[in-house]
Amino acid sequence: MNTMAEARLQTQKKSSQDGQETSLWSSGFGMKLEAVTPFLGKYRPFVGRCCQTCTPKSWESLFHRSIMDLGFCNVILVKEENTRFRGWLVRRLCYFLWSLEQHIPPCQDASQKIMESTGVQNVISGRAPGGAGEGQVPSHVRKEVQRILGHIQAPPRPFLLRLFSWALLRFLNCLFLNVQLYRGQMKMVQKASQAGSPLVFLSTHKSVLDGILLPFVLLSQGVGVLRVAWDPRTCSPLLRALLKKLGGLFLPPEANLSLDSPEGVLARAVVHAALAPLGLWTGALAVLRSLRRWGCGRRVCVRVHLAQPFSLQEYIINARSCWGSRQTLEQLLQPIVLGQCTAVPDTEKEQEWTPVTGPLLALREEDQLLVRRLSWHVLNASVASSAVMSTAIMATLLLFKHQKLLGEFSWLTEETLLRGFDVGFSGQLRCLVQHTLSLLRPHVALLRIQQGDLLVVPRPGPGLTSLARLSAELLPTFLSEAVGACAVRGLLAGRVPPEGPWELQGVELLSQKELYCQILLLLHLLPQDLLLLQPCQSCYCYCQEVLDRLIQCGLLVAEETPGSQPACDTGRQRLSARLLWKLSGDFTDSDSDDFEEAEGRYFRLSQQSRCPDFFLFLCRLLSPVLKAFAQAAAFLHRGRLPDTESGYTEQLFQFLRATAQEEGLFECADPNLAISAIWTFRDLGVLQQTPGPTGPMLHLSPAFASRDSQEKLGQFIRQFICS
Repeated sequence: MNTMAEARLQTQKKSSQDGQETSLWSSGFGMKLEAVTPFLGKYRPFVGRCCQTCTPKSWESLFHRSIMDLGFCNVILVKEENTRFRGWLVRRLCYFLWSLEQHIPPCQDASQKIMESTGVQNVISGRAPGGAGEGQVPSHVRKEVQRILGHIQAPPRPFLLRLFSWALLRFLNCLFLNVQLYRGQMKMVQKASQAGSPLVFLSTHKSVLDGILLPFVLLSQGVGVLRVAWDPRTCSPLLRALLKKLGGLFLPPEANLSLDSPEGVLARAVVHAALAPLGLWTGALAVLRSLRRWGCGRRVCVRVHLAQPFSLQEYIINARSCWGSRQTLEQLLQPIVLGQCTAVPDTEKEQEWTPVTGPLLALREEDQLLVRRLSWHVLNASVASSAVMSTAIMATLLLFKHQKLLGEFSWLTEETLLRGFDVGFSGQLRCLVQHTLSLLRPHVALLRIQQGDLLVVPRPGPGLTSLARLSAELLPTFLSEAVGACAVRGLLAGRVPPEGPWELQGVELLSQKELYCQILLLLHLLPQDLLLLQPCQSCYCYCQEVLDRLIQCGLLVAEETPGSQPACDTGRQRLSARLLWKLSGDFTDSDSDDFEEAEGRYFRLSQQSRCPDFFLFLCRLLSPVLKAFAQAAAFLHRGRLPDTESGYTEQLFQFLRATAQEEGLFECADPNLAISAIWTFRDLGVLQQTPGPTGPMLHLSPAFASRDSQEKLGQFIRQFICS
């Protein structure tokens, strides 16, 4: 934060020396990035560190001290120096010689180890539900275990692995200009692999090539052979046999049977014993179908990001101590939406959207909660460690109808770098903008106008939907400010008309207590997969972070009320009356009194010339989600209920598409937004789920059966939308 504030101060000083006021929405931005670099300053910022609360030892021990000094390497660039040999023949055969020198550890026989595992022994002895009992012959069980294990995996063949790595190296060189890997991130992974414990890798599947690209990267860096999980339904028997010899994994069909099925008990026990020491990625045959399309186009660059590794054992021990009291979204928000109360409950939100599968249901409820919250930690780290691409920045500018692309592209890149994120591009600004527009050519129309200027017009319909999907990748960078801006909009909704001038809105005093409550309401409404909050992080801590961001970016300024004690005057505060410092995350019922302390602190919207446009920009980042929720509320009296979740999702999606054609809101016509709205309404108690003959059925809850209740829901959502 200090770096961000200092950089802004330097920007303001530079602009004042030029005798002109810095405007974020003109060509005179503070730092004109004529040549864009992936990071500001001399060192690259490190992102994607593990949780310091849940894994403090890993946070300290698995961090490379010289990580800022290390740069990138091209993992597909293999030369004579990468082998033990020298000469003109080596230079011609360096790919083949390199593949022969790759270390492939020997594969041990896992059948005996699996037979001795606790889960399989419980099934044999009958202690597990659906177990065989004492009377079953162990040899039959051993044959069944070997059959299931043979369906899952086969011993990797070193010769085939080396041959495949050689062919893949040549193929990747034909497909990509380079495959960049940050050395600092790789050093941490190598340090974790040297500890002797098995490594488990999780991927966010940003590309269909993850299933073959990431194992190659880790093998080339000496981490070892990665066992990749594939979907058996998309593979022929011949391809499945080949992939097994290359390290592929295939879950047996019995593993996804119901918990009371005796056929699935032993299969799940074998899967649990076979997959603890293996890294998992789910692949798809879309890789093979995409190679022809990718091979015909121009070669591109790829960057692989790795977050900081952490100890799973340490997480299991520490994560349980961070669990506190939580309430469902229905308990938190439904009384406020219906006007039954106005106070926000002093507790956290419990919202788990992790897909429920057979192996997950086989765990205890406490372990299920542990797995779900682990997934939020992993998702938070993976998003934080990913670079922002130029297409996301350009799509945001085009979606929000900005005029001067060169200057605004420079500004938005600078703002991204100032917030500690790095970008996945570099080069001359004009060339970058031209290249980005060429990548977005299917979604935009380029028109030449007078004096050589270029007019860029987004294509209506699916083009705007695709731009909105790309723009969502920039949301994590400005998420705190966007949440704060929409919360301020909701606070001013009942006081000032939305179309009123900015000067009129700046007259209103905003108390810190009101801001806290409004931010909490919006945090509870937004889904967790959008907020990316760590499960050990309190919403009240995040409220203060949002408020700090609004002050640092200049949107809010402190306002001292007459007769109140200045905010900077701490000398007269009574330290003995209440402890001013508490442990991080220690939020009890008494902490609600801190809101009363903050009631005397007030803020106003800044009157700087750049603030109205920047405020509107932040609000628009969340507008696709909020508008989709508002349209879902308006669709409640039109939808045909009861219906299955998939059926009602299709109904809502068709309504979003029809509304997009009428009102031009194509950024909301996204099936993922329809799913998110239905899941949120289900947690809020708007929709209820009951068992049916063909599966769970959704129907409208009695609390929202009337049009008056549905209108209250729509008004609650629309207060956060800035038109």
